[in-house]
Amino acid sequence: MKFGEIPIASAEGAILAHSVKHKAGMFRKGRVLSATDIALLAECGVAQVFAARLSDDDVPEDKAAEAVAKAIAGEGTVVQAPFTGRANLHARQRGLVVIDQERVRDFNRVHESLTLATSAPFEIVEERQMVATVKVIPFAVPRDMLEEGLSVIGADPLIRVESFKHRRAGLIITRLPQTKPSLIAKSEEAIRGRIAELDGTLAEVTVVEHAVMAVGDAVAKLHAKGLNPILIFGASAIVDRGDVIPAALEKAQGEVVHLGMPVDPGNLMMFGRLEGAAVIGVPSCARSPKLNGFDWVLARIMAGLHVSGQDIMDMGAGGLLKEIPSRPSPREGEDAKSQRAPKIAGIILAAGRSTRMGANKLMSIIGDRPMVRMTAEALLASAAGPVLVVTGHERERVEAALQGLDVRFVHNPAYASGLASSLKAGLAAVPQDAEGAVVALGDMPLVSAQHIDRLISAFSPAEKRTIIVPVHAGERGNPVLWGREHFAEMLSLDGDRGAKVLMEASEDHVTEIAMRSDAVLADFDTPEALARLTR
Repeated sequence: MKFGEIPIASAEGAILAHSVKHKAGMFRKGRVLSATDIALLAECGVAQVFAARLSDDDVPEDKAAEAVAKAIAGEGTVVQAPFTGRANLHARQRGLVVIDQERVRDFNRVHESLTLATSAPFEIVEERQMVATVKVIPFAVPRDMLEEGLSVIGADPLIRVESFKHRRAGLIITRLPQTKPSLIAKSEEAIRGRIAELDGTLAEVTVVEHAVMAVGDAVAKLHAKGLNPILIFGASAIVDRGDVIPAALEKAQGEVVHLGMPVDPGNLMMFGRLEGAAVIGVPSCARSPKLNGFDWVLARIMAGLHVSGQDIMDMGAGGLLKEIPSRPSPREGEDAKSQRAPKIAGIILAAGRSTRMGANKLMSIIGDRPMVRMTAEALLASAAGPVLVVTGHERERVEAALQGLDVRFVHNPAYASGLASSLKAGLAAVPQDAEGAVVALGDMPLVSAQHIDRLISAFSPAEKRTIIVPVHAGERGNPVLWGREHFAEMLSLDGDRGAKVLMEASEDHVTEIAMRSDAVLADFDTPEALARLTR
C-alpha cells in the first residue's frame, strides 16, 4: 500500500486519508475517489490529497476484519458486519466468556495493522453484549500478514460464550454453639442470590453441626440427590486440609482439589470434587454481595466449565479485587478506603473505682510496672493511635503511672455513674479522621500489641466487618474494635452497661477473631485473681 500526498489528477481509485471540502459539501476520509469526485475537487482548486492506494498484495480493511472476526468466533457469539475496518462479536446469549488468552496475545503480535480486543476472560455477559472487536488500523493489511494472523488463530475459535446450565445446587451451613440464627439466615440469603444470578436453583439447604461426621453425611446426601455444585458455608474459616470441611469431604469419598486461592477477598476457599460434582468450601467473605474469588469459581462451575487446581492458582494476576488507590480515579466511599490501613484510635477505660478489689487495681504492680501502664504500653506498641486514657477515680495516680507515655488523658467527672459514662467520654475524644476505636479495659495487662493488631487487620467497613471481637475457646473477650458507624448508638448507653449489649443488634457486622491465648478473657477484679497474676 502506498500512502501519502497524491496529485489530484492521478488520485482516481485512491482512498482518502483525510476529509476534503468541496463546493457542494465534503468527501469524508475512507472514500474511494471516483472520476467524478476527481473532477469536482479539481474544479474547486484541490491540487493534491492525502490518500492510500492499495496494491494486489493488500487486503482491504473491511475484508480483513471480517475474515479475522469469523475465524475467532465460537459458540454463543455473533459476528457483526464490518465497517471502517472494525468487526464486532456479540454474545448470542447470556453466559460466561471463555477466551484463549495465549492465542489472543500471539495474534496481536503478528503485525501492528491487526488488533483484537476482548472482554475479560470469564466475564459474565448479557445477550447482545459486545465480547470482542477486531480493528484493522490502516486501510489495508498486507496479505501475508493477514494469512499469518489467521494461521495463529487456526481452526479453533478464540472466543466463545458458555451459557449457564440451570444447575441445581445444594448448600450446607455449619453451626457452632455461639452461631447466631441471623448469621445462618444471612449465609443462605447470600448463596441463594448468587445461584439465582447464575441462572441456577438452590434446591436444598441443610444446617448441621460444625463437625466432620455431620458435614460428611450431609455432603453424601446432597450428592445422592444429584445436586451440583455442593456448597459448604462453614461457621469457622477453613485453615488447613485437616480442618473440618476438607476432612468431611474426604470422609464422603471426595477429594480436595485445591485449598485456598490467590484472590483477595476469597483466600480461604476450598475446591473439591465428589464423583463429578463440584464441592466448594465457601469463604466467609461471600456473606457480602461484593465480588470475591469464590464468585469466579462458582461462575465457571455453573457454566459447566472444568476447574483445576492450576486454574485457581492462575487467578492471582488480577486477583486483588479490592479498590486500588493508585488508580487514576479511585471510587469514593468505603471501597476506596479498603486498600489503605485504617486509622483506629485506642481507648483505655481507667476511671473505675475497683469496688470488688477494695483498692485501685490499676495501680497494682505486675513485675515492675503498674497494671494500667502494661495495658497502655500494649496499645502504644500496636497500630492503634492515638491512645486515649479515660480517667476518673484517683485521676492523679493514674496519670502518674503513665508518665512519659505518649497517651492523651480524657477525664470523666461522672465516672461514679458507671462504665457507660467513661465509654462516652472516650468516644467523644476520638479524632474525626479515625474510622474506629479499640476499646480496652485497664485491668487486662496480658493483652498484647499482637492481639490488638489482629483486630485492626480484620477491620473492613467495605465488607461490613466493623465490630471485631477476640474469641478464646468460644468465649468473646476484650478489647473490642468498634467502627465509627456504631459510635452514635454507643453514645446512647447509660449506667454500668458496656457496648457489648449492642452486639446482638449488629451481629451482621461482628467478626470474631480466634486467639490462642486466654489473655483476652483474663481481667482481675478480685484480690484472689490479682494474686494468681502476680504469681
